[in-house]
Amino acid sequence: MISLLMAVFISYPNLAWVTCDISFIPDAEHAWYMLHFVVRFLYIWATMYVLLWVNFKKLEGKDLLQRLLPTASVALVAYVIYEGLVAVLRMPYDRFLMVKTFQFCLMAATSAAIGFMSYLYISRQEKEDELQQLRIESLQSRCNALTNQINPHFFFNSLNGIIGLVRKKDNEATIDYINELSDIFRYILQSEHKGLVSLEEELDFVGAYAKVLQVRYANKMTFEVNVPEDCRKKRLPVLSLLPLLENVPVHNMIDSEHRMTVRISLTPEGGLQVTNNSYPKMNKPETHGTGLKNLNKRFMLMTDNEIVFSESNGEFIVTLPLV
Repeated sequence: MISLLMAVFISYPNLAWVTCDISFIPDAEHAWYMLHFVVRFLYIWATMYVLLWVNFKKLEGKDLLQRLLPTASVALVAYVIYEGLVAVLRMPYDRFLMVKTFQFCLMAATSAAIGFMSYLYISRQEKEDELQQLRIESLQSRCNALTNQINPHFFFNSLNGIIGLVRKKDNEATIDYINELSDIFRYILQSEHKGLVSLEEELDFVGAYAKVLQVRYANKMTFEVNVPEDCRKKRLPVLSLLPLLENVPVHNMIDSEHRMTVRISLTPEGGLQVTNNSYPKMNKPETHGTGLKNLNKRFMLMTDNEIVFSESNGEFIVTLPLV
């Protein structure tokens, strides 16, 4: 592509220049004229490569307008140097000032455009690579999430919850508990084929997950959801709330003295805010924050917005942007 543009905008015009000039040059001066032509040809090619190098290596991430000024400055310096060479070498056949000026301007504009197009192409490729990596990480995340739900610890806790309900001879509550577990597994499995989902779907999942946790912690953990019905059609990445809910018991003490409340509401700006009490465990778990980092990366790639974390007044707050 670049070689073709160099041929069209540099080689062919210079060859046409020679064809026009040669018929007016005396035979005795043909050799001097051809030497002048070779010097000019090589200088213009070198200038074009310098302009391309500047755009590829020094102006990365710049838009087209931001590239034009520095590129034009380099082209102007190259033009001044060329005129200096013409004066020093006393080249008698350097004519057509307008043509030379146009050619240097064209080289500047062309190299800026090529650099910008290359930047767009590379950015697109990087975006596609990130999306592909996201798909892999998302699949791994879903597998990990499912594994976490069916690992022995969770499984036995779930069985203990069922046993406790059976001992109370509360058949209706037991059936509801089993239904909530099945809803949790179903939603996680089906999430493999989803990208963005409605807030309503995520809140339904929260409802099922909350009931399981409430049985597990004997109602020492409560959930308050305050999201208007007309706002529940907004969208967010699937399973966005799962890592936030999982982190609550992982990082906090939950007992009679440390009753946990998780609140889900909308911010005045239209984001989804998840707030929970902060009761840090004495022995902090070695999680390294990978769940929140991966969640933030998913939001950046799928919504072009970051999630916001903050902690104040004994509460941990996460704000998720909604589409």
